[in-house]
Amino acid sequence: MFSRLGFGELILILIVALLIFGPKKLPEIGKALGHGIREFKAATKELQQSFSDAVTETEDK
Repeated sequence: MFSRLGFGELILILIVALLIFGPKKLPEIGKALGHGIREFKAATKELQQSFSDAVTETEDK
């Protein structure tokens, strides 16, 4: 249904963000977005590990 964003789409998003937030806010927004993505990936990895441990524990019984 949805495909990956191409180079053109990323440029368009960057231009719109620049117009909306201005050049001084973009680094702060990027940093916050990167931090949020890192936290989301860590939580996802932790959830997968927890699920895997539960499945392994159930299979051992």
